[in-house]
Amino acid sequence: MKTEPEPGGSSVKNIWSLNFQDWFWQVRHRITTLEQLEKIVNLTVEEKRAVAFSGKMFKMAITPYFASLMSKDDSNCPIRKQCIPSLQEFKTNLNELSDPCGEEETSPVAGLVHRYPDRVLLLITDACAMYCRHCTRRRIVGSSETRMSMANFHLAVKYIKEHKEIRDVLISGGDPLLLSDEKLDYYLKTLRSIENIEIIRIGTRVPVVLPQRITEKLCLTLKKYHPLFMSIHFNHPNEITEETRKACDMLSDSGIPLGSQSVLLKGINDKPQTMTQLMQELLKMRVRPYYIYQCDLAKGTSHFRTTVATGIKIIEGLRGHTTGYAVPTYVIDAPSGGGKVPVGPEYVISKSKSGVIIRNYERKLFVYPENGKPFTAEEVEKASKQYSLTKKQ
Repeated sequence: MKTEPEPGGSSVKNIWSLNFQDWFWQVRHRITTLEQLEKIVNLTVEEKRAVAFSGKMFKMAITPYFASLMSKDDSNCPIRKQCIPSLQEFKTNLNELSDPCGEEETSPVAGLVHRYPDRVLLLITDACAMYCRHCTRRRIVGSSETRMSMANFHLAVKYIKEHKEIRDVLISGGDPLLLSDEKLDYYLKTLRSIENIEIIRIGTRVPVVLPQRITEKLCLTLKKYHPLFMSIHFNHPNEITEETRKACDMLSDSGIPLGSQSVLLKGINDKPQTMTQLMQELLKMRVRPYYIYQCDLAKGTSHFRTTVATGIKIIEGLRGHTTGYAVPTYVIDAPSGGGKVPVGPEYVISKSKSGVIIRNYERKLFVYPENGKPFTAEEVEKASKQYSLTKKQ
C-alpha cells in the first residue's frame, strides 16, 4: 500500500508532489500541530511555545501550498509571520475588542450582519483554508469549521427579501470558497433569485493560500450568477506565485471582477516600496487594489498594528508615483460598528468662497477658483504660510 510522503526538507513542493495540486488533499493535509510544522521550518523557541498553546486561543492551520512559500530559517519571513502563532498573541490591552467591528450588535439574524443601509454581510462558514494570525473574526473563525445551518440561511434569506433596500450581499466567513461547488451553487442560486439583490460579492483568501481550489468547475458555477464580484485578501508580493496568477486568470476569464483587500501589518507590508510592489503586481494579473485596512483592534493583534501615520505615508508614496488604478483606499473600520472611514493625506490646503488651494503629489500648491471669484494675494500667501508650517511639523 502506497503511503504519502511526509513533509520536511528544503522543498515542500517536491516532498509533497504526489497530490500537491489537489485542493482536497491540501485541506486534508493542513499543518495543525507543532510536530508537523517542525518538519518544514526551523522554529525559534518562542514560536514553539506559541504553537503549543495557540489552540487555547486561536487555532493554527496552514495549507501545504502556503507553507511552501515560508522561509525555513527566517522567523521574520512575511509569509511565516502571517501563519505561525506568536507569543505576542497572548498579550492583550484595554483597547482591544472581541468583536472590533461590532458585527454582533448589527446582526438581526444569526450569521447575517446589516451595518450599511443597502448591503449585508453573510457569514456562511467559520472555516478557512489557513488561519491568518491577524484575523479580525478570531472570536468565531475556526471554532467549529462548519457551514451555516440551512435553517439560519433561510432566515437570512427571509430577512433580505423583507428588506427591499438591500441590493448587495457580501458572502464571507470564514472562507466561502472552502464549500463544495454544489453548496456554493445552492447558496448563489437562492440569493440570485431574490428580486431586490443586484450584486453578489464573495470575500476570500483562497486564491492566495489555496489556489488549487480555483477549478474549471468552480468557475463555471460562479459565472452563472453575474454580476458577481470577488474581493481577495493579498498582503505581500511574495504571495503572488505562478499558482496564484493562474487562479486569478481563471476567475477573470470567467468575467468576475477581482479586487484586493490588504491589511496593513507591521513588519510585513508597512513600507511604501513593499506596498507599491504588491499593488503593481496585482494589477498585472487583473486584480484591482481596493482597500488597505488599518489592522482592527482584535484581541492579541497589537504586534501587527502600525500607526495611522504609517498608512497615510504609504498612500502618499503611491499617489502620483504610480497609476491611479494601483492606489487603493486606506480605511479604518471604526471600532464597535462605525463602518469604514477613509483616511489619507490632506491635499486641500485651504477653502474659501473663492475656491480651494490644493497641493499635488510633489507638494506644489495650485489654485482652483470657483464661483468666478479670483483668489486674493492675501489668501494665497496665508495658505502658503500654513502649508509651510505643516510641512515643517
